[in-house]
Amino acid sequence: MTIDELLVFGKSHTSSDFAKILLAELLNRNPLEILNYLDYKVDDDLSKKYKEEIIALENGKPLQYVLGNVNFYGIKYYINENVLIPRFETEELVENTINYINKYFSNPIDLIDLGCGSGVIGLTLEKKISPNSVDLIDISSKALEVTKVNANNLNSKANIIKNDFLDNINKKYDLIISNPPYIQTDEEIEKIVKENEPALALYGGEQGLDCYKKILENMSKNLKEKALIAFEIGQSQANDIIALANKYLTNIKIIVKKDLSKRDRMLFIFKNIEINE
Repeated sequence: MTIDELLVFGKSHTSSDFAKILLAELLNRNPLEILNYLDYKVDDDLSKKYKEEIIALENGKPLQYVLGNVNFYGIKYYINENVLIPRFETEELVENTINYINKYFSNPIDLIDLGCGSGVIGLTLEKKISPNSVDLIDISSKALEVTKVNANNLNSKANIIKNDFLDNINKKYDLIISNPPYIQTDEEIEKIVKENEPALALYGGEQGLDCYKKILENMSKNLKEKALIAFEIGQSQANDIIALANKYLTNIKIIVKKDLSKRDRMLFIFKNIEINE
């Protein structure tokens, strides 16, 4: 079949943009570029694969899982159904964290990414701030398989560890960062998310706070004298997490930051750091 014929098929089952993106990915081309080669013949195996991907998309599989990759902070990462699809809010978490590290830390830091999933947070930080060490933690073996692929693709030196957050971790860190499960058990979420993304990485208990409590109550032993904790949070959870932080930690200051949609989505805890905002 030609590119034009495949695009006609694709557009009959999904949006024009998605049809072009999927075909361009298979052909290793830019989506706009393929429009210059509409008469180009695509071999049977690629044509079959394209049709299968289009039907998967039509049946409710997210585009990122169909593609098998996502661009996060300018880096291409492998993902599959065993990990969350990274969102723009998480890029904002990374962006703010980089700014704080550059502002308040002068030496290469030791960092840990808790509930790392595909590893996008910790691996991106490794690329952007050249830390002394990076530890990537997740309780899911299947998620860590994805992490390992991404670490290998980036020639990362990160330590990849199967573990339940900070349990039995005795190392001290300058930065502890996490985008933990924070959706309430009975909270209504998009059907495409509920039916495709791993529940283990989505739900954080009745109030969505279980993982924050577990992390914070075990954290003191893992913090250096001067340290930063960075969380992605649900938009209504800031006050509850602040209360937990004040319960379990001392000598801290807390900043809640909004995302581009003006929602409280990031919380930063500074230990023994004189902040100037």
